[in-house]
Amino acid sequence: MSQNMPNLTAVDPAIAKLIEQEADRQQTTLEMIASENHTSNAVMEAVGSCLTNKYCEGYPQKRYYSGCGFYDEVEQLAIDRACALFGCSFANVQPHSGASANLAVQFALLEPGDTFAAIELSEGGHLTHGSPVNISGKWLNPVTYKLVTDESDPNYGAIDMASVEEVVKQHKPKLIMCGYSAHPKTIDFAGFRAIADKYNCLLWADIAHIAGLCAGDAHPSPFPHCHVVTTTTHKTLRGPRGGLIMTNDEELAKKINKAVFPGTQGGPLMHVIAGKAVCFGEASKPEFKTYAAQVVKNGKALADALKAKGYKLAANGTENHLVLVDLRTVFPDLTGKEAALWLEKAGIITNMNTVPNETRSPFKTSGVRLGTPALTTRGLVESDIAEVAGLIDATLQSNGDEAKLADIRKQVADLAAKFPMAH
Repeated sequence: MSQNMPNLTAVDPAIAKLIEQEADRQQTTLEMIASENHTSNAVMEAVGSCLTNKYCEGYPQKRYYSGCGFYDEVEQLAIDRACALFGCSFANVQPHSGASANLAVQFALLEPGDTFAAIELSEGGHLTHGSPVNISGKWLNPVTYKLVTDESDPNYGAIDMASVEEVVKQHKPKLIMCGYSAHPKTIDFAGFRAIADKYNCLLWADIAHIAGLCAGDAHPSPFPHCHVVTTTTHKTLRGPRGGLIMTNDEELAKKINKAVFPGTQGGPLMHVIAGKAVCFGEASKPEFKTYAAQVVKNGKALADALKAKGYKLAANGTENHLVLVDLRTVFPDLTGKEAALWLEKAGIITNMNTVPNETRSPFKTSGVRLGTPALTTRGLVESDIAEVAGLIDATLQSNGDEAKLADIRKQVADLAAKFPMAH
């Protein structure tokens, strides 16, 4: 790119200032939203490159526009690295998001009105898993299985596999969906596949939250058990914001490719695909396994510290990166919405979330969702996480008092300063 082109500060100082302010916000706060992470400078450089300038409708060697030679190589690298990383034969790296990837799978494998089995949003699912306000719930017929709700059961909070089989036997779905957005337990992919085979249906896993843990050997892989796998490329995978679809079945791969383009998308975002390629390369290195293992260690440390302070947790803890706090035991009148607001004022970024046996609306909730991927990226370990748990507790105990929140905000900024970010 020409060295004579003015930079962002010269062209648009208002946007440049906002970006600078956001960089400062990220540096001085603790990011604990379970679906967010801090990506590397290398990924950001790829996403901010000149690859944003080109239309590349189609696939490598089969484009609708000229001038795509280098883009073909970029996309093929991303495909090859994704397949090597996850141990599969086919990958589509073009989905713009996890939601786009999920829509493409539904478009490829189901017809309007077809039945598929998943779990409800309130029990850890996602909007694209059949919520009535999403196209997946309007266009298709979702049927839902349940969690183990008996707190005396050692599997409390896990997927109730008997419920899965009962629902599949009764409703005969074409597709069983597993993988969740607020589920702190390990997913039994092999158990799901046994049910899918018994009742002759396809098995689809959405591993958006745990993809980095799967890639880093900190969670069992969905392959070879699942027929098709979708994920985002951010979250625990620590790449750019985008989606990915994978399979070992060549015929399914053909259907999926058509469902992505021209079925549900136009031109791919090649600068983001370049960032995905960088991310897959980073995740294939030995140090990423160390990172993934630390994410899980930090998750357990967070859960243990909060339980020690009297908080009730979904599934009584976590086996991955995600901790779902039910506020009702300690603060029966405090909503998740209020708690997330107080925590943000204190510099701890979380999100309100529904919890099992929810009694409030999704716009207020009785819980908050916490995660350890971003803090682990910054270098925090178990002892630091215990300190963070203390800051969370102090924030919630403050009853929203502005002076107390301001004091905690200073403590958070001091802690965050010890762990500088890539910017």
